[in-house]
Amino acid sequence: MTDSFDRRRFLKTAFGSAIGLGGLGMLQACGGDSVSPDPLAPVPDAQVAAAVARLDPLVSALLGSSGVPGIAVSVVHGGKTLFAKGYGVCSTATGQPVDADTIFQLASVSKSIGATVVASQVGKGVARWDTRMQQLMPSFALSDPAVTQSLTVADLYAHRSGLPEHVGDQLEELGFDQATVFNRLREIPLVGYRSHYAYTNIGLTAAAIGVANAAGIDWATLSEQAVYAPLGMTRTSSRYADYQASANHAVGHVPVNGVFVPVAAPRDADLQSPAGGASSSVNDLARWMAMVLAGGRAGATQLIPAAALSPALSPQIQIRPASADGAAAYYGFGFNVGTTADGGRPMVSHSGGFLLGAGTFFVLVPSLDIGIAVLTNTWPVGVAEAIGFAFLDLVQYGAQQRDWAAFAKEQTAPLTAPAGSLAGAAAPVSPAPPQALAAYAGTYGNDYYGPMTVSVVNNALVLTIGAGNVPFACAHWDGDTFAISPSGEMAPPGSKYALTFAGTPPTRVTAELFSDGGLNVFTR
Repeated sequence: MTDSFDRRRFLKTAFGSAIGLGGLGMLQACGGDSVSPDPLAPVPDAQVAAAVARLDPLVSALLGSSGVPGIAVSVVHGGKTLFAKGYGVCSTATGQPVDADTIFQLASVSKSIGATVVASQVGKGVARWDTRMQQLMPSFALSDPAVTQSLTVADLYAHRSGLPEHVGDQLEELGFDQATVFNRLREIPLVGYRSHYAYTNIGLTAAAIGVANAAGIDWATLSEQAVYAPLGMTRTSSRYADYQASANHAVGHVPVNGVFVPVAAPRDADLQSPAGGASSSVNDLARWMAMVLAGGRAGATQLIPAAALSPALSPQIQIRPASADGAAAYYGFGFNVGTTADGGRPMVSHSGGFLLGAGTFFVLVPSLDIGIAVLTNTWPVGVAEAIGFAFLDLVQYGAQQRDWAAFAKEQTAPLTAPAGSLAGAAAPVSPAPPQALAAYAGTYGNDYYGPMTVSVVNNALVLTIGAGNVPFACAHWDGDTFAISPSGEMAPPGSKYALTFAGTPPTRVTAELFSDGGLNVFTR
């Protein structure tokens, strides 16, 4: 992340790769007393039980100190659910209590669950991780014909396709349908095919949809038939409508004047369901975690062959190298892959976050046969990760090795900070005047984003863009530069981006907000 705009885009649903593993999980723990100073020392069941006993007061304390309205937590060990409980409320407007069956939006935790769906199809021979996308979806193409021909499911699930981070997300936000978003990816210049990690929701989604096509059914139905139903995950779905229809679902909350309030319109992530559109309860996630820890086995049934699942849980691309700040971080297929904070035990994890009110996390430590899932109904403030990593410390050492709550809060704060080059900047005291507003009016084209229309409404400029004709008010800033302040999933509150026209009359406009792949210039 190099600037505030990258932070906004990164938060969208990719929170897991930078914070859940690379930022929190990969840093060395420090401070505190240790019951087991050796990070690889055996952990007796009694020590696990003691950690579970301390989980309830830990979560209750964080619920009170963070202001998060609702939290749900589950723990599995040895194939059994040791803990599953809800805290707080589904919505501050209704006061309905959260329980272990409350359904939360999972955001990017969906990627890991979806990876197990794909693994199930790999096990059945429907597809392979190295199946080329051209076989599964012949219409899918990227800007480099050679890459198009060799690109595989694995490349997209490991975020090594050469597509830039989060490319395509804005097209979804602007109302384009899935087919259009997939088609527009061919306009994007590629960087570092198979050598560079760049997190893309839409790329991973395309791979999942390709596998579903090979199975002959839609993604949500495939997920239900392949994983959810066999595991008894009756409160899990990859359809937004199912989440909304449940009488016991957690509503997303966002901060207003320092207090979390319910969002007016929750995030509908159906377009990228494999990447961020699943919903579930902690009871259901416990069943799923136990299956993954058991190498794809559920009870006496080998639901997913270990050989098909193992690649997803193994390093496939490096996120960052080892440094003085922490161990190397890797990504598998839909899973973060690395080691616990002390650098000792292999683990897999993922975080998820929506600006419109979801902060989620799970972590599995196979050598301990233990996993924890934490779901919250606010935008990410680090509470889910803090609970997860604090619990792992309690399991291994009997005490937290650092103040995870404070650390997670510090690490997540920049991700929800106002974005854009004009955010927080003082308006010019004596700005240069604009041209006549009518001179700016018209339609400006862009092969990736499509047409952008600028109109004069009530003596001010309004920009509309996308299939949904999404409007953005344009406030004059200085000369031919105007400011736009997006909201919702587009950017955190207080964000402000430059919109700069060129020419007299203007024939070109550079839109800071709309810059996927650097394609932020619109012309007429």
